Amino acid sequence: MVEKKVAAMEEEEEGELEITTERREAEKLYMKERKVSWARLRRVDSLHLEAGRVSMSHAHSSQVNWQRTMSLAFQSIGVVYGDIGTSPLYVFASTFTEEIKDTQDILGVLSLIIYTIVLIPMLKYVFIVLLANDNGDGGTFALYSLICRYAKVSLIPKHQPEDQEVSNYKLEPPSNQLRRAQKIKEILENSKNAQIMLFLITIMGTSMVIGDGVLTPSISVLSAVSGIKSLGKDAVVGISVVILIILFGVQRFGTDRVGFSFAPIILVWFAFISGIGLFNLFKYDIGVLRAFNPKYIVDYFNRNGKKAWVSLGGIFLCITGTEAMFADLGHFNVRAIQISFSCLVFPALLTAYSGQAAYLMKQPDHVANVFYDSIPGPLYWPMFVVAVAAAIIASQAMISGAFAIISQSLTLGCFPRVKVVNTSAKYEGQVYIPEVNYMLMIACVLVTACFKTTTNIGNAYGIAVVSVMVITTCMLTLIMLVIWKTSIWWIVLFFTIFGSIELLYLSSVYYKFKQGGFLPLVFAAVLMTVMIIWHYVHKQRYMYELKNKVSIEFIRDLAANRSISRVPGVALLYSELVQGIPPILSHFVENIPCIHSVLVLVSIKNLPISKVALEERFLFRQVEPRGFRMFRCIVRYGYKDKIEEAHEFERQLVDNLKEFIRHEYFFLEAENNDRNPKNETANNSVPHSTLLAEVGQAKGSTILMEESLPQPNPSNLSSNSIQSFHGVMSTNSSNRTVFSPIQVAEEEMQYVQKAMERGAVYLLGEAEVVAEPKSSVFKKIVINYAYSFLRKNFRQGEKIMAIPRNRLLRVGMTYEI
Repeated sequence: MVEKKVAAMEEEEEGELEITTERREAEKLYMKERKVSWARLRRVDSLHLEAGRVSMSHAHSSQVNWQRTMSLAFQSIGVVYGDIGTSPLYVFASTFTEEIKDTQDILGVLSLIIYTIVLIPMLKYVFIVLLANDNGDGGTFALYSLICRYAKVSLIPKHQPEDQEVSNYKLEPPSNQLRRAQKIKEILENSKNAQIMLFLITIMGTSMVIGDGVLTPSISVLSAVSGIKSLGKDAVVGISVVILIILFGVQRFGTDRVGFSFAPIILVWFAFISGIGLFNLFKYDIGVLRAFNPKYIVDYFNRNGKKAWVSLGGIFLCITGTEAMFADLGHFNVRAIQISFSCLVFPALLTAYSGQAAYLMKQPDHVANVFYDSIPGPLYWPMFVVAVAAAIIASQAMISGAFAIISQSLTLGCFPRVKVVNTSAKYEGQVYIPEVNYMLMIACVLVTACFKTTTNIGNAYGIAVVSVMVITTCMLTLIMLVIWKTSIWWIVLFFTIFGSIELLYLSSVYYKFKQGGFLPLVFAAVLMTVMIIWHYVHKQRYMYELKNKVSIEFIRDLAANRSISRVPGVALLYSELVQGIPPILSHFVENIPCIHSVLVLVSIKNLPISKVALEERFLFRQVEPRGFRMFRCIVRYGYKDKIEEAHEFERQLVDNLKEFIRHEYFFLEAENNDRNPKNETANNSVPHSTLLAEVGQAKGSTILMEESLPQPNPSNLSSNSIQSFHGVMSTNSSNRTVFSPIQVAEEEMQYVQKAMERGAVYLLGEAEVVAEPKSSVFKKIVINYAYSFLRKNFRQGEKIMAIPRNRLLRVGMTYEI
């Protein structure tokens, strides 16, 4: 019986041994296949070794079938088109601020509305701008990120060649056939002024979009509530304020919980406005369809001159919310947006405006409240309820867009730290920012209470919208030049047509600067000032660390210093640097003369892409000397990725670190085999005494080695087992036990795992940033007061990076910049 058990155990051991041997052989073969490309990528102080392994199979904008596309097209109705869909509430009222003296002017305005919608939302955005997406994501920030990938225009020098290996990067080398693209790229990379200008344009565009998050709720809700005719102006304003407070109060629950009701409500809204438009067309004057003839635009300007130009500010409101088609693209796809706008939104809007124009041809004195006056009696109250719901949804979309913009600005390092809460598992771009939410609520309430009418708010609203469109046109032109390498004639045609139209509208809306148009500029100025100050100091901090980074000689001296004790566990030292060792390490050792058994220098890096695949997120490099067990880790995120909770982040980091150790030693083994194929065992082997010496050098003794790393026992392996490991363990001529890199890798991985089980500690530099004594007074005000105020009144770094406070160790240091 005993003999049978022994035999069974031996068979089981042999089976496990064969499986292990096969796995190792497969891994060795994989390493041999990859070693050529790795050798080509390996550099002195880079992370190319890890970058050579990334998968190129992940694409953010993957192909979807038509069934999925139609589903996304339906969902986009509720998320994207609430703002542009509610524009019929106030366009004619904002255009004809005085009485209509000539009914032919109605045809001229309708013709302007028709061709504005055809040219800007339909032609420019649906068929051109949407194509300039960043792996499926849109918006001003996405355009800037796209440019940053193809040209080194970022103001912070964090460029690494291995980042181009990330699958979502999709970077193609510049074409040698078109010198124009290369020349413009060189100008951008070599001109500091061009880089600063591009950055300022980007943050101005994002500031204007955030301003839309204030103005859209105000004008939409105020327009919808004004449908209650019996109420006075003050009552309408009061009810609107209450609705706005409730609207911002429920933001913390996230839009995903009510997302299913958005599309049906907006669909009903479009059905109502198109149906009522058709009714009014046939009842009052179907002849207004003559406005499709652009001759009426020319006649309108000939009759009214300057007044026609001034009225463009109100007409432009018919395309407010157009930018949402591009900004919210990440939730859907290009084809879904094109289908939903072309097949539903576009015809519904044209029908609604045509119906209102037909009604005004018979009742021109009702222009101030034309939307509700043109509704047939039985449909009045149902339409009022749907209008209020649609206005709330339109507001919700722009508020969510403002949250997303600020979340993206955080990754650019140009906005103070705030708490970002992801509210949807379905739509990754839907976030909630508590601090910003309450600021927007206060601003909305003040705007509504102070302006009281949609006309004054419309003056401000137009400036914000058209400014973003002009910025998009300029950035898209740059993308055509540098990235798409489009024919110069098409570029000139694009910029001339759309640039001239938008500049004409921009000149008109700025004419009403004193009548409320100053408001978005004030918002933008405040936000841009905050962004510029934060980004400037953020960049200077990075440059300070770069200039004062620790030398490799310091690390070697530290490893040889036996007075520095090693404590069990893993230490994660955070730094902005992606290359080199931060000065905070030397400052830490000077104050606390001990280091954890495993030290990882963690740098959170944001790439100019929307998302980074999980298997491509962590990049590691061993810091010499090897036995010191110090690693550099770059954790790469896209601007739509979220930082994981501490326990999940630690698990991912350790798993990827162990995988790095495995591949590092496999690479060494493959490299040794390639150099000396005839003496494989000797070259693969690492003397056990050498391994102990390295560990002893790191600790000053072998206590941690004995505690954490299991020692292989030669007596437990038979001679056949030793041979089957292909040199995992052998005896050389000096009778010293030696180990292959495979065995060393397994021991190192066990060491890291045991260190992790002892606990992880986060080391964070508490850097006080001050201006140099010789700095100018203005610089001292910006750094010592403005930046210090923002830093103290917004969230600290450990809250943003989800670091548990009970495992956080701060190290104070002063940066003079």
